[in-house]
Amino acid sequence: MGGRVQHIQLGGPMLIKEIVLGSVCAFAAGGAFKMWHWDMQKRTKNFYEQLDKGEATVVAQD
Repeated sequence: MGGRVQHIQLGGPMLIKEIVLGSVCAFAAGGAFKMWHWDMQKRTKNFYEQLDKGEATVVAQD
């Protein structure tokens, strides 16, 4: 003889809100990835420029 449990009435999905939130998260993650990628390209370009100038070497010194 259990009592009745009150359940919260859930509304339907807020489709527009979910789409906007998903888009904002995707653009934020994409922007962060792009900035990281550009930084890695800059580092790689800088390394190869130094390698061509003789300022950097890949041979370990004894």
